Amino acid sequence: MSTKAADSNIKIEAGSEVDPLGIGTPLPLSQTSCESEARPSSLKAPTHVKIYLQDDCLKHRFIRSRDTSSIVERPERLRAVKIGLAAAIARIEEAEGALKPSDANVSIDDELVAALGKMDIATSDGGLIRARSISVTRSTATVDLLDDAAVKYVHGDVDGDVYLQNLKAWARDSEDNITRKGSEMPEGMPPLDLYLCPSSIDAVQGAIGAVCQAVDTVIASTCVNPSTDTQRAFVAVRPPGHHCGEDTPSGFCFVNNVAIGAAHAHLKHGIQRAVILDIDLHHGNGTQSIVWQINEETYQQTLESEQSPSGPNIPPPTCGPQIFYGSIHDVLSFPCEDGKASFVQAASTSIHGPHGQHIENIHLQTYSSETYFWDVLYKEQYTMLLKRASQFLDSTGGPGDDVMVFISCGFDACEHEYPSMSRHNRKVPTSFYHRFALDTCNFADVYARGRVVSVLEGGYSDRALSSGAMAHICGLVGDAVQVDERWWDLENLVKLEKATKARKFVRPSLGNADPEPWLTRTSELLSHLDIYRTPPQPSRNWVPPTSRTLRERKKLSRSSSTPEVTGKDTQTPVPMSGCSSTSATASESEAVSPIIAKKLPRVILHVRPPEGTS
Repeated sequence: MSTKAADSNIKIEAGSEVDPLGIGTPLPLSQTSCESEARPSSLKAPTHVKIYLQDDCLKHRFIRSRDTSSIVERPERLRAVKIGLAAAIARIEEAEGALKPSDANVSIDDELVAALGKMDIATSDGGLIRARSISVTRSTATVDLLDDAAVKYVHGDVDGDVYLQNLKAWARDSEDNITRKGSEMPEGMPPLDLYLCPSSIDAVQGAIGAVCQAVDTVIASTCVNPSTDTQRAFVAVRPPGHHCGEDTPSGFCFVNNVAIGAAHAHLKHGIQRAVILDIDLHHGNGTQSIVWQINEETYQQTLESEQSPSGPNIPPPTCGPQIFYGSIHDVLSFPCEDGKASFVQAASTSIHGPHGQHIENIHLQTYSSETYFWDVLYKEQYTMLLKRASQFLDSTGGPGDDVMVFISCGFDACEHEYPSMSRHNRKVPTSFYHRFALDTCNFADVYARGRVVSVLEGGYSDRALSSGAMAHICGLVGDAVQVDERWWDLENLVKLEKATKARKFVRPSLGNADPEPWLTRTSELLSHLDIYRTPPQPSRNWVPPTSRTLRERKKLSRSSSTPEVTGKDTQTPVPMSGCSSTSATASESEAVSPIIAKKLPRVILHVRPPEGTS
């Protein structure tokens, strides 16, 4: 790990100061740094949430074979997230009184005009989103893995950027390596957990750029002008990051997005204390490992500074950041599923202060009712994460301008996740993502000037992603809007899936009855948020499909809200919903069955002479 401080080089394409699609206006670059005039914590400005999208993240895709049935980390995940974001915005607009009955009667002509308007990328329509508390930015920010201080701080090596150079080379040579040896990943790396294609680096660098841009905006909002909104951000990017250590890609992760965001906040804005709260189903072993190394170096610097001579002409020694890492996860799932001692011990660590470490791990438990979940598990166990974070900040100086909060936000613990992913039944109700966000924002208001940046990690079923994202955004908005948790109950989710299901050349179906205004509004917003599709895969020599599968799913039963699971040892892979690169995923309620070519009926024509003729 390299701790050499340098300027981070976030590249934003020309013209990106004004969002070309008119779904939000990014903060001018001249306002993305903060040195003074911090707003007092007692002055609480109206809450504003900025959502960041980065279309380069669609470029990371599986090219090893046409069989993508075992690939759950797929580009189409982002569409499911966007459905949840659009639904959250529509519901918040409805709660704020910004929706009109006419929104339920959008004509085809109106949709055509809107579609033609979107083709003019010079058009800026800041009025698309009517909610006062939300804006959306289509980020074009990116970084160079080999020329960015925050990336080097986390993934650099004292002997050079060996891992980062290797990563670029693996992606660059991926097609040749697949043709030559059947896999683009080096020997010894799990081939079903990791995959690359030539454009994967664009996705990785774009994801980092969007996270760092969100950090800049959130910090600027709390110090440029005391009257500006308290900014919170949600960054919808992939591939995820929290399993990646300094030089150890794992579990779909190649760089650690949140750790890099914290490093960027430290190097560029002087953030000395960061809080990382990880709510993915799986333990963020990579993030914890990186945090441990950073804290260890800072602790050693502190010990050395205590022994250094002091005097009026001797500048005070500088020390690195201190980071709290807290995780709520299933200790029976990846990376602990095989029971390997080092992984299980790391996922169970609780240490607060000794050796400069501040780590808390809480294991998810099964629950029999939502009453038990909220009154016992959440209240007595899961909120301990925030209590430990409070203790960390209180012991290191209390609230201050040098504090920032990050959420590693995975939705794979959601009650609607594939049973094969949450097969140990350690789940949370969808409303967890709403209430935890609320509690985290209240925590940040006390300690960190309201600064919260939430970054997408896992979550693999469409329903888990859309419902989790919807609830989470409503939580980040805070108490400014009266939120009804019935917005994401099963009945409304089924309506949402039906209204937003992608069909070629056919308008989304809203049913025979007059559509509810929020559904029509969601479809309208989604048409602006989801205008890009996964690039088509080039023609090449495909590797034969593997007989090994991670997980399989069957079609939903009528009584279940999630698909059934077949045994892991089954040899016939079942295609995943939405793995096609030419269309987005179908809803969970209409999930997946093997694709079988239809046999056309045999047609026999009998030609006879007309009646009355011989």
